[in-house]
Amino acid sequence: MTKVTHEFDLYGKHYAVETGELAKQATGAVVVKAGESTVLLTVVVSHERKDYDFFPLTVDFIEKMYAVGRIPGGYLKREARPSEKATLTARMIDRPLRPSFPAGFRNEVQVVATSLVADQVNPVDTICIMAASSALSVGGVPFEGPLACVRIGRDTETGEFLVNPDLRGARRLRPRPRARRNQGLHLHGRGLRHRDLRGRHARRHGLRPGGHRRVLRRGGEFLAKVEEANGPIEPRSYLYDEPVPEVHDKVFSHYDEMAAALKDADKLSRIGKVEALKSSIKAEFSDEDQQRYSREIPVELKSLEKKAMRTMVVETGERVDGRAADEIRPIMVKPDYLARVHGSGLFQRGQTQVLSVCTLGMLNEWQRLDTIEPVDGKRYIHHYNFPPYCTGETGRMGSPKRREIGHGNLAERALLPVIPSEEDFPYTIRVVSEVMESNGSSSMASTCGSTLALMDAGVPLKRPVSGIAMGLIQEEGKTVVLSDIQGLEDFLGDMDFKVTGTERGITAMQMDNKATGLTPEILRRALQQAHEGRAFILGKMLEQIPQPREATKECAPKIISLSIPTDKIRDVIGSGGKVIRGIQDDTGATIDIQEDGTVFIAGTNGAGDEAAERIKAIVKVPEPGEEYNGRVVGIQPFGAFVELLPGKDGLLHISRVAKGRVDKVEDVLNIGDEVKVKVLEVDEKGKISLDRIDKPEAPAGSGHGADRQDRSDRGHDRRSNGGPPSRRRQRQWRLPFPPAPSPSRGVGPEESSRPLESRGRRRKPAASSHVFVPGPRFS
Repeated sequence: MTKVTHEFDLYGKHYAVETGELAKQATGAVVVKAGESTVLLTVVVSHERKDYDFFPLTVDFIEKMYAVGRIPGGYLKREARPSEKATLTARMIDRPLRPSFPAGFRNEVQVVATSLVADQVNPVDTICIMAASSALSVGGVPFEGPLACVRIGRDTETGEFLVNPDLRGARRLRPRPRARRNQGLHLHGRGLRHRDLRGRHARRHGLRPGGHRRVLRRGGEFLAKVEEANGPIEPRSYLYDEPVPEVHDKVFSHYDEMAAALKDADKLSRIGKVEALKSSIKAEFSDEDQQRYSREIPVELKSLEKKAMRTMVVETGERVDGRAADEIRPIMVKPDYLARVHGSGLFQRGQTQVLSVCTLGMLNEWQRLDTIEPVDGKRYIHHYNFPPYCTGETGRMGSPKRREIGHGNLAERALLPVIPSEEDFPYTIRVVSEVMESNGSSSMASTCGSTLALMDAGVPLKRPVSGIAMGLIQEEGKTVVLSDIQGLEDFLGDMDFKVTGTERGITAMQMDNKATGLTPEILRRALQQAHEGRAFILGKMLEQIPQPREATKECAPKIISLSIPTDKIRDVIGSGGKVIRGIQDDTGATIDIQEDGTVFIAGTNGAGDEAAERIKAIVKVPEPGEEYNGRVVGIQPFGAFVELLPGKDGLLHISRVAKGRVDKVEDVLNIGDEVKVKVLEVDEKGKISLDRIDKPEAPAGSGHGADRQDRSDRGHDRRSNGGPPSRRRQRQWRLPFPPAPSPSRGVGPEESSRPLESRGRRRKPAASSHVFVPGPRFS
């Protein structure tokens, strides 16, 4: 195949689509570029038809870290299991592709999207739909294309809608509609208000099907270039599963029996009746026919069940469990369901039951993401678990499946707009939704249960959120929109439209449409019906817990935020982390210090308050006039060092330890003694001079007798701040008599009799001289 490239500008961005150079042995391969972001998408269709009663389509999105110039983390240093973002992108590609293939197509199809370049500006997920559509078309694979995808954003400053906005731009609204020609297939978004889905802006920028036409037109131009360079694209021929009249008639003769079996509100009971009926119908075929029609019989049995359920809804308006189209199943709400956890909530709607549990942690426990997008991580995390016992089945327990990742992400997006900021609530928040029982709409039940858990944990949500799943039945020219669909209506219906939001608007939505198309009128009708259903569900929730609790529970960590000078961070951490580890070990609190001096302290039972006081004491600078109860931590001949605060010592000069003369500090104070002191001076280097409050009398015999004049007052008179004499004043004093000459220094009588200030260098008096030398100044 000759290489073909088609370049065009659209919505202010430059795009390029090319084929014929890479992966030429695949059924179809296309490279699509948006800016410098580049994706290779390949499609391979098996030659033989698979013996399945379903369409075997697999879609994978492979994130290559070289696309952003990074080496993968971990020991192996290579890409391992797909990230959550990669899984979500693969599901996003799968949804519009799957219903586009013809009925009865059973050849295995594998779609692989590989990120080659991610420029951190243009997202690679939206262009994958264009690439998949082009690759299928180039390969001659039968499907109802072409397909297109756009992301709609909204500038938070100007309020203008943006088509395919940059990753670095400010966006509040992020739906990703995908469609083929005039038919809506899938809608995925968050942060919508009701008025965002109607009006001039929505029609012009892609929230209506017309917004995809320009993208679809460019795809058609690319295919025209391919055919011009390489000749017409020949459609490949495949064998389809087609109804066998003999089998169809025999199975559908039991239509009334199937309709009766379906009328049971209990899921397991209904499944039992339906399976028993299917077994009896299958037994009517001979062993030879069962072997001959091994594929056709299960397909017809499934078609019978689908036809009976859908006809019942459109003709009688009654659903299999007896509800009306807009009726919600019975609801049970229980906040504060578990003891000792930080927050919990049990939500049940019909036979769908979810237990959500909230855990609060330090901000440094946020989840770090290693993806090709410029997102470091997140502080609100939602996990969704769907164990096999919730449907009464056995199965593998292990890492989350793609469906669990997708449902957890939907619930996370639903609640993210109402999560308080770090400044208002400095916690990392994790919510885990455990599906205990499932009969449809478990992701919406997890959204409601998580709202209960967050409110029970004392998280100050901006507004409570509820969710509902809407369905659609289009049969015999009639259309019925269903509220709160159950599993059978999702499996056999035409639409699964999940909508979450507050009383003011939509926070998230996700729609899978399996019908031939979704008109704006059906969308408006579904949104209005969903709004009414959400309001009803939210009312039931608020009856049990009308608002978030005023405070977190005692078992939850209390997080205190402090701000310290950046030059004091080293003092709090200490050498090798000795100080901060000591505080954590002594108090049991957890401390996280940011580079800007913000300190987060988490602890229970008052541990955080104690740690906060110790940190405040470390960074506090004592000021003159303040009084402290200190502890003597060191003694020198000239005075005692008193610890005022952790890491803050001051000097209590020997002349201030008692009333009267004291020869040795040990005569009055010992290490470990508690002493009340007052700060006299803090010099420019941070050295602290102290005075003792309530000085005791000097011990008898200390300082050549207790009757000796108290020299502390003399020192105070000679120095305005009350400290010991300065070095300058010491040099002005004259000795009472000349010191003895020192032969080693060569000091003669003439020099020794001169004043100290006239000498070029201060001399140390001879050991035999009886000279009073005042204590040195603390510096």
